[in-house]
Amino acid sequence: MVRHVILWQLKEDYSPEKKAAVKADIRRGLEALVGVVPGLVSLRVYTAGLSTSKNADAMLDAVFTDAAALAAYAGHPAHLAVANGAVRPHVQHRACFDLETD
Repeated sequence: MVRHVILWQLKEDYSPEKKAAVKADIRRGLEALVGVVPGLVSLRVYTAGLSTSKNADAMLDAVFTDAAALAAYAGHPAHLAVANGAVRPHVQHRACFDLETD
C-alpha cells in the first residue's frame, strides 16, 4: 500500500466564506474519486484543523494499492478534472508526502 498525503494552503486573499466554499468543492470532488480511479483504496479530505496548528487549510489522505496505482491516479482524467478545476486555481502552497505502508 502507498499513502499519499497533501497539505494545501489556499490563497491568502480569500475571505473565510470563499475558503469554506473552495474547501467544500475540493472535498466533494476528490472524495468522489473512490470507486472511479482503479487502485484508489480510500481518500479523505480534512478541512477543519485545530486553530493552534494552522499550517494548512486542507489535507488529503489517500491510500493506493501500490506505487503504480498512485502514478496512474496522477494522470487519470477524473482526477485531473478535479485537480485542475477545484484545487490548483485556489492553492498558493502545496506540500506532498508519499510513503509505503503495510
